[in-house]
Amino acid sequence: MADYTDHDAAARRKVPRRIAQTVLNSLKGGVVPRTGLPYVTVGRKHEIDALLHDVDIIAEGGASFRFIVGRYGSGKSFLLQTIRNYVMERDFVVADADLSPERRLQGTRGQGLATYRELIRNLSTKTRPEGGALTLVLDRWISSVQAQTASETGLDVQEASFAAEVDRKIFAVIHSLSELVHGFDFARLLSLYYRSYLHGDDETKAKVVKWFRGEYSTKTEARQDLGVTVIITDDDWYEYLKLFASFFRQAGYRGFMIFIDELVNIYKIPNSITRQYNYEKILTMYNDTLQGKAQYLGILMSGTPQSVEDTRRGIYSYEALRSRLTEGRFSREGARDMLAPVIRLDPLSPEEMLVLTEKLADMHAGLYGYERSMTQEDLALFLRIEYGRIGADTNITPREVIRDFIELLDILYQHPGISVNELMESDAFSYAKSDAVSDEALEEFAEFTL
Repeated sequence: MADYTDHDAAARRKVPRRIAQTVLNSLKGGVVPRTGLPYVTVGRKHEIDALLHDVDIIAEGGASFRFIVGRYGSGKSFLLQTIRNYVMERDFVVADADLSPERRLQGTRGQGLATYRELIRNLSTKTRPEGGALTLVLDRWISSVQAQTASETGLDVQEASFAAEVDRKIFAVIHSLSELVHGFDFARLLSLYYRSYLHGDDETKAKVVKWFRGEYSTKTEARQDLGVTVIITDDDWYEYLKLFASFFRQAGYRGFMIFIDELVNIYKIPNSITRQYNYEKILTMYNDTLQGKAQYLGILMSGTPQSVEDTRRGIYSYEALRSRLTEGRFSREGARDMLAPVIRLDPLSPEEMLVLTEKLADMHAGLYGYERSMTQEDLALFLRIEYGRIGADTNITPREVIRDFIELLDILYQHPGISVNELMESDAFSYAKSDAVSDEALEEFAEFTL
């Protein structure tokens, strides 16, 4: 937890130039960087603490389901990526996918299976953080069983009794999975992969991996290639994610975390019946985790307030979900219930935004090799201008502020003859500034200039 809450310690560490370049380019482009988040994470302590509590429960054999709700640019994806990196470093397997018109949770043209395929394609571990880790996990499982057998028995790898002992351990795992829903077929494919691994049959290994990825479109093709009469479909793909969670634990990992972003793409589905089928799938996943039907599995979904709370088209239009997820009477901005299934992101405070801009200014100076000239007074002035624009109190988000700030840093670096004050006080930067708002509503920034 310390990696993501001790911001001062992170700020003192020198940021490698490769990471600084990635972070600044990503943030300027309006997307969340995959690496370097500890260097720029500020705020969200309560949200992170609540989610990390879930992580501990998952590692002990439990399951968790949370919704992260916030406006566009409020930091939903940033929070998901922060938790993703944290659990991956602690030996979880992670998978993430963004929903889209082609990727849903349920569909008539395979959109649910498309989401499953995306999750498996993005399967990541500490040693393979950018995805494509399925084969690595399978091979590690077999290698770890072999190493454990050698350590426990003292047998030589070449001895026949060694192979028999490895077989026994492998099939103990397979047997435990075969008792779960769809577990028999899943275990059968694991067994086939193990046999192919032993005999160096790379072609069969590749076909098994293809099956696990959900890439067989017909049962006939799967039967011809692998001798199995089932394939992963749009209706049952989630059951296989639960199987993977149990298998990953058996393979030596602590658990499986799934991150699904852009719930708004379900909200946008024009057909009400199709939307309801998607919400029904969410309800199934939610119930499974809370009722103990899933183990070693965590699910995080994120969306806008409208995509969740709209009672006509959003998640709350499905009564079974609305009754489970509606916020209680006592929760409010500044005093949210972080143990509830829905975590609503409040705006970052002025102090947190000041800390963030200072981190970015230091990172930019380190990347381009100059001495940072922007003072805290300059940073506070920048924020006063940003938050003083007309409509900023309801529309501005951290994403927009960060993009403007990195652009400001880039211009100052490329044009050293322009002073900070000259640029920030120009009409081009301070357009639409509302004097009536800035002095009164944003006077709290003044304390940070001292």
